[in-house]
Amino acid sequence: MHLPSWEIGRALGIPIRVHASWFLVFLLVTWSLSTGYLPDNLPGLSPERYWAMGAVAAVLLFFSVLLHELGHSYVALHYRIPIEQITLFIFGGVAHMRREAPSPKAEFLIAVAGPVVSFAIGGTCLLFVILAESLQQQGLQGVIMLGALLGMVNVQLGLFNLIPGFPLDGGRVLRAGLWAWGKDFYRATKQAAVVGLTFGAILGFVGLVIAYRAASGDLPASMMSNGGWIVFIGMFLFAAAQASRRQAVVRQTLATIPIRNLMVTTVVSIPAQCTLDETVNRYFQAYGYGGFPVLADGRLVGLVTVSEVQAVAPALWAWRRVDQVMRPVSESLVIDQEARVIHAMERMARGGWDRLVVVKDGDVVGLVTQSAIVHFLRLRSSSGR
Repeated sequence: MHLPSWEIGRALGIPIRVHASWFLVFLLVTWSLSTGYLPDNLPGLSPERYWAMGAVAAVLLFFSVLLHELGHSYVALHYRIPIEQITLFIFGGVAHMRREAPSPKAEFLIAVAGPVVSFAIGGTCLLFVILAESLQQQGLQGVIMLGALLGMVNVQLGLFNLIPGFPLDGGRVLRAGLWAWGKDFYRATKQAAVVGLTFGAILGFVGLVIAYRAASGDLPASMMSNGGWIVFIGMFLFAAAQASRRQAVVRQTLATIPIRNLMVTTVVSIPAQCTLDETVNRYFQAYGYGGFPVLADGRLVGLVTVSEVQAVAPALWAWRRVDQVMRPVSESLVIDQEARVIHAMERMARGGWDRLVVVKDGDVVGLVTQSAIVHFLRLRSSSGR
């Protein structure tokens, strides 16, 4: 079942969203801290105080995760890679990048930026703890405890993400090295994903051993939940690495196929002076297409889709022309028929389009749409089976 997410703010112009699964892990972290870690290390406080400190600590921990993802995003934006959003969810956070890094160097710097931020936060917190302890102030014990927790968790977060298993940050560093060495991005992705599969399987096995030994009494019973979490993380890493490997295979295929092989060639164009009322009746309803190129004196001047028409109240359709609502022609809206499909996908992602106009020698020869690409992939998958 697809769970919802909610936008809670923006940073660096990037929407920050909280996934529904985050609330589950927030409650688990708060419960774990307030009933175990804090009472054991800071005895003598009331249950309410422990729960309040646990909730504050959980929020700070996820704020650290957010800063980790913002580290990735800041470097990605430097390389002009659009960031769709950052989502906080049950396993931490993820920055959704709309395209891949342009070079192995960029991939390496984007990947290490997150752990660098985590190590910086962790080091700062631990330094604060050392300075606070030197003051020997009784009232600072709670703050010192939270600072130590935050420092240790951020260092652990940085170290964990440096595991060389894709799609973890360490796996992306590995991909950058393999990419620079072999000069093949997709092959490097598949190789790094195999390493990710291996580490996922190892983590799952280690988690099962810990849970079994805790259940049999060889380890403290409290270790059983730790083993379960390790199994859960291993399964997640294995599944993510497998999905990344499959995606790399698909993208490698699309990098070899020219757009002319799957573009729509029966192109119907709309005159720029046509009213929206006439456009809806004569074109959208008659042909059932989701968008049309717009021509003026035989020259491409833009593209109009259902969304542009829907943005205008129907009562105004008789008085508004297509050239008043269309997306004006630009380099991001057109593509050559000999370009590869993967380039069309990246251009659509950058511009937020669902279709591009295909041109040859300046003339409109077709349209390439997201639905056509999906249909092509499904047919290819079926023929492969």
